[in-house]
Amino acid sequence: MGATLKMLIDGALVDGDSTMEVINPATAKPFASVACASVAQADAAIAAAKKAQPGWAAVPFEERAEYLRKLAAAIDARADELARTLVQEQGKPLPEAQAEIAYAGIFLRAFADMKLPVETLQDDDDLKVELHYRPLGVVVGIAPWNFPVLIAFNKVAPALLLGNTMVLKPAPTTPVATLMVGEIAKEILPPGVLNIVVDRNDLGSHLTSHPDVAKVSFTGSTVTGKKVAEVAASTLKRLTLELGGNDAGVVLDDVDVKKTAQGVVDSAFANAGQVCIALKRLYVADRIYDEMCDELAKLVSDLQYGDGLEQGVRVGPLQNEMQFKKAKAYLEHAAADGKIIAGGEAGDGEGYFIKPTVVRDIKDDSPLVQEEQFAPILPVLRYSDVEEVIERANDTNLGLGGSVWSSSIDRAYEYAQRIDSGTVWINHHTHFAPHIPFGGAKESGVGVEF
Repeated sequence: MGATLKMLIDGALVDGDSTMEVINPATAKPFASVACASVAQADAAIAAAKKAQPGWAAVPFEERAEYLRKLAAAIDARADELARTLVQEQGKPLPEAQAEIAYAGIFLRAFADMKLPVETLQDDDDLKVELHYRPLGVVVGIAPWNFPVLIAFNKVAPALLLGNTMVLKPAPTTPVATLMVGEIAKEILPPGVLNIVVDRNDLGSHLTSHPDVAKVSFTGSTVTGKKVAEVAASTLKRLTLELGGNDAGVVLDDVDVKKTAQGVVDSAFANAGQVCIALKRLYVADRIYDEMCDELAKLVSDLQYGDGLEQGVRVGPLQNEMQFKKAKAYLEHAAADGKIIAGGEAGDGEGYFIKPTVVRDIKDDSPLVQEEQFAPILPVLRYSDVEEVIERANDTNLGLGGSVWSSSIDRAYEYAQRIDSGTVWINHHTHFAPHIPFGGAKESGVGVEF
């Protein structure tokens, strides 16, 4: 990409104390160089945010909203460049990258249009009681590598709208497009309102424990989320944690098999399965189990995998080498614990490719079922009793999303209410929007977003 991309601190684009190469997962080779922050630079970003916050909070609410609209328009103006960059650092197919950049703008505008007026709780002869919403101060946002731009600015938008300032830390493997948006933001936002720092996964604890940080918004794994909560507890920081999911789909025996299979594939294999709310384990009624497996195998075998910039590719590489190694281990479990009916191998080429895979006749105790695979590998499990399968679907420490599929909405609704997840869909899976509260049950998170 040419010159090393710089970080945004106190309204200026700055070099890091060191630089870091970013790998294209389709080639497993570097494609860009970015600035990398030291502890002193992280402190400088927090100090800048702290200094800017009172003045930013004093800006009228609607003016802050207008800043978000301007940022959205500027992102739209560079959408093609941002999307192509996102493919090279994240791996997803170009249409998915284009959608991510578009949705970043859509979400910024949606938040800008939201209101949070003073609420009157009581107004009578005895008392007038009002509820006011105030900014917290400096917010640290930590974004993941699966949707690095969309999730980052889902954190930025509400924080800034309410008068907070922010220090944003993208994932070390996907900082490039975010730094490009930082270049855009520099020309729009007042200095210090948004700061972007990059690390090698070594500054998270420092940022989340800093006494001048009032809140942490983290999206990532449950294991890391617990560490964030532990560190943040030292100063009782406010927390929003959006963590792992092992979403179950329950298919009742009255579905249209072809239609349902297509909906399952659209969810389970989007972004190479690297979606926190993707459908990750499918329970199918015994009466239609064989037919469903056959249809899924056909659809998945037809999915083209490869470099996300190539036309027609539906499944890109896994984002990083560590995730690629995990996925190959899950393929071994698939072969040992079930019957592979599509895929089942690493893909061709030097990148981190896994062929889209479907596994049938697998048991509940397989690691592929028990753990969040975050890969294009779908286990399909048989059941004969609906009451029992609801228990099986809920038998996990995670509860981000889930779905029930049926030709009868009423029947699906009855069972959907018994799925222990933050969100449950009927006859589809993965839909989200800025006006819908998004959070998890159990160890899938704390608090809600949007």
